[in-house]
Amino acid sequence: MRDETLKDPILGAGLPRIDGPLKVSGHARYSADRFLPGMLVAVPVAATIARGRIEHIDCAQALAQPGVHAIYTHENLGRIARIGEDSDLQIDEKVPPMQDDEVRYYGQYVALVLADTFEHAVDASRLVEVRYADIRTPDVRMELEPDEAPEAESERGDPDAAFASASVKVDETYRTPIETHNPMELHATVATWEGGKLTVYETTQAIVNHRGVLAAMLQVPEERVRVVTEYLGGGFGGKLWPWPHSLLAAKSAERSGHPVKFVVPRQAMFRAVGHRTNTQQRMRLGADADGKLVSLQQDYLIHSAPAGENEEDCGEATGYLYSVPNLRVTAGSAERDLGVNTSMRGPGAVPGLFAVESAMDELAIRLGIDPVELRLRNEPEIDESEDKPFSSRHLRECFAVGAEKFGWSRRDPAVGAMRDEADDGTILGWGMASASWGAKRRPAQLSIRLHDDGAVRVLCATQDIGTGTYTALAQMAAHALGIDVARVQVQIGDTELPPGPWSGGSMATASLVPVVIQSAQHVVRQLLDVAKRVLGDGALSMNEGAVTGGGEPIAFEDVLKRAGVGYVEGQGSSPASSKDANAKEVSIHSFGCHFVEVAWQPAIARLAVRRVVSVIDGGKIVNARTARNQIEGAVHMGVGMAMFEETHYDERYGAPVNGNLADYILVTHADAPEVDVTFLDYPDKALNEYGVRGIGEIGLAGVAPAITAAVYHATGRRVRSLPVKIEDLL
Repeated sequence: MRDETLKDPILGAGLPRIDGPLKVSGHARYSADRFLPGMLVAVPVAATIARGRIEHIDCAQALAQPGVHAIYTHENLGRIARIGEDSDLQIDEKVPPMQDDEVRYYGQYVALVLADTFEHAVDASRLVEVRYADIRTPDVRMELEPDEAPEAESERGDPDAAFASASVKVDETYRTPIETHNPMELHATVATWEGGKLTVYETTQAIVNHRGVLAAMLQVPEERVRVVTEYLGGGFGGKLWPWPHSLLAAKSAERSGHPVKFVVPRQAMFRAVGHRTNTQQRMRLGADADGKLVSLQQDYLIHSAPAGENEEDCGEATGYLYSVPNLRVTAGSAERDLGVNTSMRGPGAVPGLFAVESAMDELAIRLGIDPVELRLRNEPEIDESEDKPFSSRHLRECFAVGAEKFGWSRRDPAVGAMRDEADDGTILGWGMASASWGAKRRPAQLSIRLHDDGAVRVLCATQDIGTGTYTALAQMAAHALGIDVARVQVQIGDTELPPGPWSGGSMATASLVPVVIQSAQHVVRQLLDVAKRVLGDGALSMNEGAVTGGGEPIAFEDVLKRAGVGYVEGQGSSPASSKDANAKEVSIHSFGCHFVEVAWQPAIARLAVRRVVSVIDGGKIVNARTARNQIEGAVHMGVGMAMFEETHYDERYGAPVNGNLADYILVTHADAPEVDVTFLDYPDKALNEYGVRGIGEIGLAGVAPAITAAVYHATGRRVRSLPVKIEDLL
């Protein structure tokens, strides 16, 4: 095993992705790349109303078209069961697809055409005639009023009285719009049944949960369901839980007797596979004349949907981010006639921090205190929401490093006072915000095998969603075994392997650390037991891939060959951190900050984000390159959140108006700022032995409020409803 006193060339190194060559050469197989003998292509028929009832579906003309094999509706598909309310399985759209005649949102699947080619299926789908009854005008308003009295999620002290007596106050409402996931890879399912066993090639961030949901809803024993996700072309939370297309592909494959491929069209990505809910958040901050918070209240609303509800915990970070004796966070929802909302990168905390950090910036201005200094004056000693010490918190250092790298000391606080030296007509705005995200472990199992051909194989039913899990697992296993990372082969993305964690909530890597270490220790013990049969009893050990202690070092593969053993295997198993007594004693979170520069050209009404400096306190970094990629991508997503992204709905029909990539505006290379990322190196061993925490989400948290703070500094216009529009600044 590795000597921990030596500088490690593996753990933390910025190694290239081991799956990179497969991806750039086109050899990496994504779900939609699967072509099976006899496979049929599924194309959905989607509802053109948002609320009502299906009166009749006429499939006769469509069935007569060339290549059409079958058309399924609620009348002939067969039963798909609901997930029980007490189940641990995760699914957002609670109503099973095509089980009744009710239409709950525009774009809901009402029929499924199976044909021999995509073109034949599309042509036939256009000929399916659906007649509706009891049609109602949908409610797709973005203004939110709670259906029931909001509930308090977190509370301490007397926030109302403290706010009333505060010297300086902020009482404002902040809004974020519906955002739609647009990963490069469309959602897709290829389903096939053989001998009563279902195999699904799926676009999912959680293969083990996906298997459980399919088994429960299709009423098949779990051991007869296999889910495979070799590679994922982006998910961002939208591919965490199963959606109707997966169930429909599996059910129609069973009914038709053929493998079925269902690739969700891009326009349906705006209707049938979730989105980030819009939020409406009233923030009330009260402070004394020195800038010390005395009261903080956050009252937030989200939308729910007839087919299901997914929580968006906007108050996730509110209770512990700053020291304040009097605090209340309340949550409420308003039902709207839309598809079900789901997780999007940094669910809850990202829109929540837009409100919290925007209000903090407004408070700093009213107090006449530098925004960084205001945050420093309100640094807590402990997590005041749980009355626990932080396992590790270095937000002060994040501010110091970020301010130094950004040049914050040169900031003139006066609105519109800073000019571009190269172009005096361009006004610069500087803003900043804090960032935070929780850190947890999910249950995990993993195996490591040492083979007599010299290969080291890591086996786990987790998945790589583009974040670098293949590479991180190889690095961690190589580190634990003290061998060259090039010898490690990682096999993931298949539920026939030991069950692994979700790739969501920035939990996967941290969850895998304990099981990698356990498996490595176990497999070395197995190897040394075998070595004793060959070399005799003695003080044997494994170093750099060889067994030592009985004379000259012998490569582990040679030991296995001499013993006639094909491989030895070690297993590891770890519970969720919520079951870990040590982890439960402390508050475990990642922290960070973003400093932003915007350029405002009033003569032509042009606004651009020029540069971002991000400093992240994320524990031990496993791979410096992929970690930096995560933060850079998240920052650019934050630019989209602040400046461009917003899904609009037609109030007459409930349809997404800009439901395509021509009209839904995303960040392009022309919009992308220069991003400088720094990681602080503070391993947090409360969560796992290597001190690893997740970083996928925190790079997005705080970016939008830092941008709107910079926009105010440049223009004097406070934007409280995202995205920033030019009309807001004129």
